[in-house]
Amino acid sequence: MTKVGIVGTGIYLPEERMTAAQISAATHGVWSEQAVIEKLGIIEKPIAGPLDGTQFMGAMAAKDALLNTGIDPLDIDVILSIGEEWKEYPLTTTGIYIQNEIGAHKAWAIDIQQRCGTTVAALKMAKDMIIADPEVNIVLIAGGYRNGDLIDFGDSSVSFMFNLSAGGGAIIVKRDHPENEILGTHMITDGSMSRDVGVRYGGTAEPINSENLNKAYKSLSVFDEKHMKDRLNEVSISNWFLCIDKAFEKSGIPKNKLDFLCSLHFKKSMYEHILNELSLQENQSIYLDHFGHMGQIDQILILHLANERGMLKNGSVISMIAAGIGYAWGANVIRWGT
Repeated sequence: MTKVGIVGTGIYLPEERMTAAQISAATHGVWSEQAVIEKLGIIEKPIAGPLDGTQFMGAMAAKDALLNTGIDPLDIDVILSIGEEWKEYPLTTTGIYIQNEIGAHKAWAIDIQQRCGTTVAALKMAKDMIIADPEVNIVLIAGGYRNGDLIDFGDSSVSFMFNLSAGGGAIIVKRDHPENEILGTHMITDGSMSRDVGVRYGGTAEPINSENLNKAYKSLSVFDEKHMKDRLNEVSISNWFLCIDKAFEKSGIPKNKLDFLCSLHFKKSMYEHILNELSLQENQSIYLDHFGHMGQIDQILILHLANERGMLKNGSVISMIAAGIGYAWGANVIRWGT
């Protein structure tokens, strides 16, 4: 059977930071600095500078991945962009932009999107493409994220998104790579919440006009707070653990063999609950309290940091878990090393 492995990763982080104290101030004291740190799990987070566009950050992360792996951009066959829709210019295709910026002139590119679940979905798609098409040997997954620009810190209903930060991530996968094999993946989506969260103004339903201009660019909001909370309380945890169980089942590995977790950033109590349910210690994951939530970049960032810090051993069993508004849940399994 064809095996697909991760060759390496790349990261781009803006220089600017927003601290817990600054987040507290932005909420006009509704959230104290201590509460931001202890409940939301944010000590500080990167935020985009003037030149840190979503597409630019994705391209910079892709260049970092090429540098870290030694892959020739002319050997890349496909680019899957996981960059967000909040970007430099609407209706430009980020994957094609990245292709040009890195010189991957023999590749073709496409943008995919599942909000914060996109990286897990993209890794499955990359693996499946390589297995299905003998002409696809190397796939670059890359993108940037800065949705935090759209958050109104005066809106208490979006406090779960106060952690949104900025950055770029990239990951390169290859046919018959002898290391870091991508195994099983399982995804779930629930369309009943497809319009519970979104950017209120700027689409065809509610265009930006003179009346809403002052709030349009801070309108990433919860449209139906009660429905979202009720539905998430009903299904979210069970869906997440079902994805994990199914991913391990598809991989042919017992779940108790899990060595390391790459999770998105969310409130500290939920993070500790998931570690406990998976019988993991804190040194078997990285909590992104100095990075915040870069959406779908989180899993790449944790894998990148863990590898740099020597936290991954040959044969380590890794799982990436993700959830995205809409709502989506996903998990995969990766066997690190040879």
